[in-house]
Amino acid sequence: MQVEIIAVPVLADNYIWLMHDPDSGETVAVDPGVGPPVLAEAERRGWRISQVWNTHWHKDHVGGNAAIKAATGARITGPAAEAERIGTLDRLVREGDLVTLGAREARVLAVGAHTAGHIAFHLPADQAVFTGDTLFAMGCGRLFEGDAADMFAALAKLRALPAATRVYCGHEYTLANGRFAATVEPDNVAIRSRLAAVEKMRAEGRPTLPSTIGAEHETNPFLRAPDVASLAARRAAKDGFSG
Repeated sequence: MQVEIIAVPVLADNYIWLMHDPDSGETVAVDPGVGPPVLAEAERRGWRISQVWNTHWHKDHVGGNAAIKAATGARITGPAAEAERIGTLDRLVREGDLVTLGAREARVLAVGAHTAGHIAFHLPADQAVFTGDTLFAMGCGRLFEGDAADMFAALAKLRALPAATRVYCGHEYTLANGRFAATVEPDNVAIRSRLAAVEKMRAEGRPTLPSTIGAEHETNPFLRAPDVASLAARRAAKDGFSG
């Protein structure tokens, strides 16, 4: 049966992702910044949370780990490089490691830049990738612990995934990202069209995620940056963008 992935909106603009495997009955919470809303949503659906996957150490992605573990006994998996900053981890993973949900496999990608040890979880058979704060819809994360070269390398790994891969990222930033993208490539018809659609979705209170790798190829100025210098310039401009 097909995997089910749903968003739990929390805090100002975070998304916690619940992925349910109907074959095994297992459910994983990805990047739970808080615990109670995730536990409530899982209970409402009759899902049992057996795992937590963390992409990086920031509190708005791991703050709910302890509460979920206490309530469910869930096993928590996260980046080995950030183990000292995520005290609740049970399993430490690195580039190329596999994590499973029932019979489903996710391969770990090292995509450090936003944080040095940031990882992503790619499920090839389910055409899904959880990118945390590295790749956003029409954007990328701020360079807190890495530099533009790190982000360029991280995005290259994600850029190489199949176009149909659905992108589940950590924040609802698409509207602001789209407005910035339109200033970088004002003649890009795909960006203008997507921005109009995003404006309508947000006006109606609807989430803009997931995206797809194919859509990001067409509309994401960071994924489309031809070199490190271009990406660095775009990231610096976005950091000061108020549109």
